Amino acid sequence: MGRVRLLGIGDNVVDRYAGAAVPEGAGGTMFPGGNAVNVAVYARRAGAEASYWGVTGDDPAGEVVRAGLRAERVDTSRVRTAHGPNAWAEIGLEDGDRVFRGSDDGVSAFSLGPDDLRALGSYDLAHTAYSGSLAAQVPQMAARTAVSFDFSHHWREPWAEPLLPHLYLAVFSASQLDEEDSIRLLRTATDQGARWALATRGAEGAVLTDGTALWRRRAVRTRAVDTLGAGDAFVGTLLTTLVADGDPESGLAHAAEAAASACTEYGGFGHGAPLSSTPVPSRVQAGKP
Repeated sequence: MGRVRLLGIGDNVVDRYAGAAVPEGAGGTMFPGGNAVNVAVYARRAGAEASYWGVTGDDPAGEVVRAGLRAERVDTSRVRTAHGPNAWAEIGLEDGDRVFRGSDDGVSAFSLGPDDLRALGSYDLAHTAYSGSLAAQVPQMAARTAVSFDFSHHWREPWAEPLLPHLYLAVFSASQLDEEDSIRLLRTATDQGARWALATRGAEGAVLTDGTALWRRRAVRTRAVDTLGAGDAFVGTLLTTLVADGDPESGLAHAAEAAASACTEYGGFGHGAPLSSTPVPSRVQAGKP
């Protein structure tokens, strides 16, 4: 097939690095990010024609997200800007491993209207996640294009299992599981109808299945300064190859390299900007569909 057209749709944030837990190289900085944004960026870096749809704030943080996407040549023609604060997450680092310390959704929540759903048909695949606001619309999306969904750690939620029959790729963060349990989780996903299922396991690598065969990939060793965005880098890169030619071996190899590279810089994909001088109070938000 020709060049893959991939859409990241849903959540966006600025990742805020502040406080004593953040090294001098990142402190006082915010970076564009969010699952759907990061996946679109890394798909673009892997050769896809990538777009992002979502809602950004009309504050400086919102412009950081939009500018980062433009710099990465991700199409933003359907990004909406709403009056109010952009979504944000506060990040800490512990030996290079990112820790979420608080978040706020800002103006990011939205739903897809009839025109949006029709426009999905021009893409080869749309990727979204539990952290967005579109889980309830996954069946409608899947009627128009292939859909990838990142469950992170939330596969036990009551809304999760009904999504599986509609998915091209089901993604799980499974670093807390051993390999046997990870494989069991993946097999459940493909038994329920997912075309592919992926478990990312941090330093232990990743496992992918199509319900019949299993492919394992070791993590590429690197000096990690910040693991934020590594999983999204893996997913965006893997999806580009899977959709283009269906080759899991080369897709996993390229994805592992992209994830390792993501760990060598702060933020999801760089493009940091100074934090606003006005402090924003942290509040933790639970996972949601």
